[in-house]
Amino acid sequence: MKRREFITLLGGAMAAWPVAARAQQPALPVIGFLGATAPANDTEIFNLRAFRQGLKDTGYVEGENVAIEYRYAENQHERLPALADDLVRRRVAVIATVHGPSVAYAAKAATQTIPIVFAVAEDPVKLGLVASLARPGGNLTGVNIVSAELVAKRLELWRDLVPAAARVAVLINPANPAFAETTLREIEPAARALGLQIQVLKADTSREIDVAFASLAHERPDGLFVSSSPFFTSRRIQMVQLAARHAIPATYSGRHYVEVGGLMSYGSNVADAWHQLGSYVGRVLKGAKPAELPVVQASKLELVINHQTARMLGLDVPPTLIAHAAEVIE
Repeated sequence: MKRREFITLLGGAMAAWPVAARAQQPALPVIGFLGATAPANDTEIFNLRAFRQGLKDTGYVEGENVAIEYRYAENQHERLPALADDLVRRRVAVIATVHGPSVAYAAKAATQTIPIVFAVAEDPVKLGLVASLARPGGNLTGVNIVSAELVAKRLELWRDLVPAAARVAVLINPANPAFAETTLREIEPAARALGLQIQVLKADTSREIDVAFASLAHERPDGLFVSSSPFFTSRRIQMVQLAARHAIPATYSGRHYVEVGGLMSYGSNVADAWHQLGSYVGRVLKGAKPAELPVVQASKLELVINHQTARMLGLDVPPTLIAHAAEVIE
C-alpha cells in the first residue's frame, strides 16, 4: 500500500472512532416512576428532590448515569394499569411506585420480573405485596411510611388538644378503598375508648371536599380527622382554608398541612421515606434483589402544631403536647 493511501485510510478510521465509540456506549438504565396524583404540585416537587437525593447517595444522578420515565394517573386510579403496562413495555430496569397500594398493585400485576420498589402507608404484608418485612420474596420491596398504624395515636393527641370534644368527623378518600377501610377499622375502637362519636365523610374530588365541609358546617362536630391520602395532601390549602373558615379543629397526617395553617399533624416524615425509596432504587440498579432487601419501616415520627391556628380557634395547647412536639409553629 502506498504511503499516501495508508495515511488517507488511517485518517478516515480516526474520524470514525468517535462515532463508533458513541455507538458502543451503553444506554442509561431507566427507572419507571409511577404515581397516582398529578405531578405539578409543590409537595411532589419537594418529595422528588428527596427521592433524587437518595438515588444520588447510591451513585446515580438523573440525566447523567440514569434516566427516569415518569407516569402519573392524575387522581384517576383506573389509569394505573395502563401506565404500569407502558413502563413494562419500555423495559425499564426498575419501577418505583408512590401514593399508595393501588399504584403498587398495578405495577405488581404488570410484571413479575422487573424489580418494584414501593412506598405505602400501610403494612405491605397485610396488603399482600410481600411475604414478610424481613424477606419480601418475589420482585417487590420498599418503604412502609407508617400511617394506618398511627390512627389511634393521632386521634388521642387531637383529643388532648380538644379535651371537651364529644363528636369528631372522619374524612376519607373512597378512591383508595384499602386505606379508607383500614382508617375506619382503626379509628372506631379508638374513638369508643375516648368516648367519642364519629361521623364519616367521603371525598375524592375538589368539589366533594367543598361538599364535605358544607356538611361539617351544618352538622357542627367538635373536630375533623383527615385520613392520610395523597389526593388530600395535594388539596391541603383548600382543606386548611375551609377548616379555618368554619372554625373546625382538624388533625392531619403530615406536616405539609400545618405549614400552610393547619392545626396539627402526627405522622411519618414523608420526605425521609422518599429518600429511602430513592436509595433502595439505587441499590436495585446496582444488583440488589428485592426479595432479599427488607422492607424499611419509617422511624421518624413527628407531631407538629400550629400555635397561631390554635389561638385563632380559642384552644390552649397543653404543655405536654408542646413538649412532645417536633415543631411548634408560631
